[in-house]
Amino acid sequence: MLAVYKRELKAYFQSMVGCVFIAFLTAFTGIYFMAYNLISGYPYFSYTLSGSLVVFLVGIPLITMRSFSEERKNRTDQLLLTAPVSLGKVVMGKYLAMVTVIAIPNLIFCLYPLIIMSQGNAYPLVDYTSIAVFFLLGCVYAAIGMFMSALTESQIIAFISTFGILLILYLWDGILSMMPDGALSGLVCVLVILTLIAVYVYRMTDNLVIAGGIEVIGMIAGIAVYAADSSLYENLPSNLLGRLALANVFSDITSNSIVDVTGIVLYLSVIAVFVFLTVQAIQKRRWS
Repeated sequence: MLAVYKRELKAYFQSMVGCVFIAFLTAFTGIYFMAYNLISGYPYFSYTLSGSLVVFLVGIPLITMRSFSEERKNRTDQLLLTAPVSLGKVVMGKYLAMVTVIAIPNLIFCLYPLIIMSQGNAYPLVDYTSIAVFFLLGCVYAAIGMFMSALTESQIIAFISTFGILLILYLWDGILSMMPDGALSGLVCVLVILTLIAVYVYRMTDNLVIAGGIEVIGMIAGIAVYAADSSLYENLPSNLLGRLALANVFSDITSNSIVDVTGIVLYLSVIAVFVFLTVQAIQKRRWS
């Protein structure tokens, strides 16, 4: 794993992708810092950092798009599939290299609260907590991007698909507010999620019977519950999908100085799930 990590980290800086990401994120945040904290005198760096979330929408796909799609396109993925280390260690090596690139600008951000402290009132606990959660959110996005890269051999497709997913997650609150909260819409939401699960199972197993069985059994169960007590489906879309607004955990810190521990657990869970899915996606190619 260490060899993979070193190779990937070196590749990020040899190709200048890592340098561009670090420079752009640092410069963008620096502009906000100068405008809000130095000129306007706002004492919270966390508020400044919230303006940099938009950089993740482009920056994270930039550093994740080549992680596995380039290996697949150049056919060097066969070396990974036959390597003496487990696929889990290969995936973790690549993922930790991405995490390191994301960590570098966040380490630079740790200097900004000190500058605010030297000028007057400051809230270092809130600021450093927001930096940590900001970094963790970047790690979540990187795990999603890595999984999308493992599904295709085109870096462009990996970039666009990751950007699309991150944009939807960024706008998720607004999208969710437009969805009806009636029982019927809740049933439709469950059936759509069930279909997505069945499609993924089919893609991973190529077994139409298993995927179709999951779909049919799930639909029968969902409709039966709806017929028995439709009130169970009321407000289900907002309750079930509301947690997908991942940026809200960070926004709670910047807006209300509240740390949502369950949100941190959610971040770690999403990272674990997408790292696992990435391993499974590559494992499928080993046996196909």
